[in-house]
Amino acid sequence: HAAIACEQTLDLIWVEAGHLEKVNDDGEEKVSSEEYASAWEKVKSADGIIVPGGFGNRGFDGKCIAAEYCRKNKKPYLGICLGFQAMVVEYARNVLGWKEATSTEFDENTKYPVVLFMPEIDKDTMGGNMRLGARNTKFTHKHDDGSMSTAQMLYNGAEIVSERHRHRYEVNPEFVDEIHNSGLKFVGRDESGERMEVAELPKSEHPFYVGCQYHPEFKSRPLTPSPPFHGLILASCGEGMLDEFASKQLKN
Repeated sequence: HAAIACEQTLDLIWVEAGHLEKVNDDGEEKVSSEEYASAWEKVKSADGIIVPGGFGNRGFDGKCIAAEYCRKNKKPYLGICLGFQAMVVEYARNVLGWKEATSTEFDENTKYPVVLFMPEIDKDTMGGNMRLGARNTKFTHKHDDGSMSTAQMLYNGAEIVSERHRHRYEVNPEFVDEIHNSGLKFVGRDESGERMEVAELPKSEHPFYVGCQYHPEFKSRPLTPSPPFHGLILASCGEGMLDEFASKQLKN
């Protein structure tokens, strides 16, 4: 849908996240040299990267590695659900220096549980216990220079948007202020202000580095593309397309 809006032909290339992980914690090779090289060639040659939702720890470190590569090399990145959590974990590990940072989905005893199981959900009940359906996200923060967040701009400056959810884990509120104040801005939150919904780096630091806890693809339509996806494609096209789009949005 976003590619149609940008009048572009999308070439979607799948990357096995686990193939971006060369060795495990014990220094043993996890994948063959050929698989590793092929995965990285795909990542480096892509114009933009999306890390979608998922469950389980397979490939999670690879998702974090992809987020780190995009952050450092200013490659457009969109993280959805687990992909959003991966960018938060990566930032905690490599910017804040919390090397043990992870989700309690993968390590319940981690020193830095930056992502945790939502407290109101019963772990022992299987089925019907996810945070589902349409929920409101309020854009609560601008960037330090006073500029509107990229995500809010893509939603045409709306203060509150409704998007659909499907998750059991969320960013740990205890670590929000430290991460936010270190530069990864939690610009969108639920109406209570306790749940993190959207995070991004400012445009002054990165052309497009955005993550959302919700699933924006659920409400995307051929003639009304999902704003986060639209932003990713605009940024991936280069040639100032995202800036031109932003200028038009802010004038309306």
